[in-house]
Amino acid sequence: MNILIIKLSAIGDVVHTLPALAALRRLYPRAHITWVIEAAAADLISGHPCLDQVLVSHRKRWQEELRSGKIAKAIREIRRFLRELRSRRYDLVVDFHGLFKSAVLTGMSRGVRKLGYDSLQEGSGLFYNERIPEDMSKHAVDRYLDFPAYLAGQAGEAPIGPPEFFIPGDERRRQGTTALLAENGLDGEAPFVAINPVALWPTKLWRADLFAALAERIVRELDLSVVITGSRQEQGYVAAIVRDLKTRRAIDLAGQTSLRDLACLYRRASLVVTTDSGPMHIAAAVGTPVVALFGPTDPRRTGPYGPGHAVIRRELPCSPCFRKTCPTRECMEGIGVDEVWEAVREKLTA
Repeated sequence: MNILIIKLSAIGDVVHTLPALAALRRLYPRAHITWVIEAAAADLISGHPCLDQVLVSHRKRWQEELRSGKIAKAIREIRRFLRELRSRRYDLVVDFHGLFKSAVLTGMSRGVRKLGYDSLQEGSGLFYNERIPEDMSKHAVDRYLDFPAYLAGQAGEAPIGPPEFFIPGDERRRQGTTALLAENGLDGEAPFVAINPVALWPTKLWRADLFAALAERIVRELDLSVVITGSRQEQGYVAAIVRDLKTRRAIDLAGQTSLRDLACLYRRASLVVTTDSGPMHIAAAVGTPVVALFGPTDPRRTGPYGPGHAVIRRELPCSPCFRKTCPTRECMEGIGVDEVWEAVREKLTA
């Protein structure tokens, strides 16, 4: 049996799909399973034991090449990708993404059963020949698990079991993470708190000076070092936080970790303090307690999954609004350092 999974991005959404992948592998232990994913999140699933193939879409690079006049190059790469997509006939295609860009790939694949949500978002449902309800009141993890649950019911199989997260890692990567911390003054198995202050939406950000004040308090009152993480594109924002710090026990690792390195780093952390972001979901997936700061989004749908986490947010008439721009950012501005500190202290001293 050949199965194609389509979940292109983003980091958090890919993490949310991992339990559904594990459930599909349990349901179809002998199947050949391929996952189509965009380049930015591919590191999370490369080498995953439940997968036989990872097919990477470089959609954003192709768009840039087309804009910059490298049309022939982009077309060659797109054709190569589509040939690989269509090189195998799939008994089952599952579109976890449910948007036009993923539904088009579903339609272009050589699939027999093409399964997606019945919500018709961006017209996606027109590309499927089999649909299930999309219950937006559920957490995304449970919503994606509806697919293997449906398939198990169709096949008369047993329930799919509890969610299982797995992000590939190895001893070499763990040693590399330990070495990176040591290079920055954190030796051995010394405990630390990781802070992820970044997010893709401006409305999800907490102020840099507030993160700096929180980090100072963690160092001063809990005698713990702080490790600040972020991508290469987010180094400027992290640098603004570091500039406000008086302590020397704060380590800036922005731009120095891959996604799997980040998973190893968060496994080592005693706690992760974070905005609503992909790294938040990585931390929850590896089993590290999370203190998450939420503003315009709904933690019931995309909060840190599982027990042991704390979510801090303001209950406002306009929240959740799911807006990427806001003139006041009242929901995030209303979160104070004392409130976050109390959640951190409670988690670390429980």
